[in-house]
Amino acid sequence: MQIEPALMEVPVGASIDTLEALVRRQGFAAVPGAAMRDALERLGSLADWNAFAASWNDLALDTYMADGGRYRRRRYGVFSVEPDGTVTREAHQPHYQSRSYNALNGGVERWFEPIRPEIGDGASMRAVLDHSRRLFSALSPATARWHVEVHQFRIEANPGQPGQPTPEGSHRDGVDHVLVLLIRRQNVKSGTTTIHDAKGRRLGSFTLTDPFDAALVDDHRCYHGVTPVEPLDPAAPAYRDVLVVTFRAA
Repeated sequence: MQIEPALMEVPVGASIDTLEALVRRQGFAAVPGAAMRDALERLGSLADWNAFAASWNDLALDTYMADGGRYRRRRYGVFSVEPDGTVTREAHQPHYQSRSYNALNGGVERWFEPIRPEIGDGASMRAVLDHSRRLFSALSPATARWHVEVHQFRIEANPGQPGQPTPEGSHRDGVDHVLVLLIRRQNVKSGTTTIHDAKGRRLGSFTLTDPFDAALVDDHRCYHGVTPVEPLDPAAPAYRDVLVVTFRAA
């Protein structure tokens, strides 16, 4: 992870309490991959991680891009998560955002291909959901039940055609909490995450560069965006794979 010096470096072994305090203080946290992987392995298993990461090679083209772009591939799933950790995969359903949150692609029901059952039910996904549930429930202790949306994203970059991780620009997602987990970067440059407050003041920036690098965002307090990615070698495939998990009070 490339992180500006003014931001706190989250150490390996950091507790949920440490992350909670950091997000409460500044509205977000940038978590290096070593620390995030350690946190996930302390809660569950990552035994299927290789298959989990390889599933990004089987994402479907996002055909809802109002800018006409064909640079984004994705799969999508919805879960219910109880405070005690019980996770239920919900029936497949559309993803919807109002135009007030997504001026580019909002206002319509978007039906994406579902996350494959073996990925949604696998150990890595459940470790991610459990860690998120523990942290976000600590931040929002009054929440009785969580509505969780999970997105597998691949942003592809081609010569003269940068990939847009956030084509809608700096935005909020219209939820309570957001996790962005880097799965892989292949032959790309840039892709810097910037965080702003509601008045547009810049709070920090960092670049997810290594597997497990993560961003945690309080969606009520912060806007986030990611700069376009471009290929380093124009003759080779170039892409940025992330898992985005949003938690909203059910």
